[in-house]
Amino acid sequence: MSELITDIKVLQNETLKNLKSSKAANTVRAYKSDFDDFELFCVKNSFKNLPSEPKIVSLYLTYLASKNIKISTIKRRLVSIGLIHKIKGYYLDTKHPVIIENLMGIRRRKGTYQKAKKPLLINNLKHIIDVINKQNDPDIKKIRNKALLLLGFSGGFRRNELVSINHEDIEFVFEGLKIRLKNSKTDQFGEGFTKGIPHFENSIYCPVSTLKTWINMSKIKKGPLFTRFSKGSKITNIRLSNQSVALIIKDYLSKAGIDNQNYSGHSLRSGFATSAAEAGAEERSIMAITGHKSTEMVRRYIKEANLFKNNALNKIKF
Repeated sequence: MSELITDIKVLQNETLKNLKSSKAANTVRAYKSDFDDFELFCVKNSFKNLPSEPKIVSLYLTYLASKNIKISTIKRRLVSIGLIHKIKGYYLDTKHPVIIENLMGIRRRKGTYQKAKKPLLINNLKHIIDVINKQNDPDIKKIRNKALLLLGFSGGFRRNELVSINHEDIEFVFEGLKIRLKNSKTDQFGEGFTKGIPHFENSIYCPVSTLKTWINMSKIKKGPLFTRFSKGSKITNIRLSNQSVALIIKDYLSKAGIDNQNYSGHSLRSGFATSAAEAGAEERSIMAITGHKSTEMVRRYIKEANLFKNNALNKIKF
């Protein structure tokens, strides 16, 4: 009997591990961060946070709305609270009317419009590359930053995907470059995804040739493909952070005389999708690069790209 009890405890622990592993590590961290905020709200108001109840969660959503938190963030917080309850073995009815009706009211009062980060379009990217070439920085630093930006754009990478690439994940072939992503936001089970980056006619803006130059100069043969520099522009084996991508983009936008407000690391990915749509690429072709599983986001990029191209006012003669 005691052996059976021990086995059940082992099974319970393994089940808990499986529940935690059902989501990517970054996703789990985001859920925990969300729940920490909910927990703080409960502590301040003498509420029980685990297990909680729908009316308390509903009050928390109202609190978030009063702080001008985006509706998408409020919805994510609700998902996080529900997931943490499940992981801990508690039931919370996140579909309870007091939650759903309140959320609908918040959406109606706040609206659902979200100001997206600006895409880094092809002309601005080329301008940035030209600016990098004119800097007085050491050549090796300029090559790394050009390779980072050109590859991030041409591969439609999320910033965490871009900095996660290892030397072992790339393969130069006759047609260009193959990059194997071991996992991504839309590949929670680590099935892998390969992106193909062809050679560009203009070598100045070619991600393949620029990356080759970076690898030859840096002598990186394994591990992180994009690493930090120490003092004196010496290469380290420390991987660039997600935030580094955004900071590099903003820095060179500023040096290029372009207002860098509302740009982020995501601007490379959205810039590729929007530029490809402007050039007439089909949504399936765009999705083959970006790895989007749903057409919703890609169609938003296409809609933005066609805002003036297919504008009915172009048919009117003034």
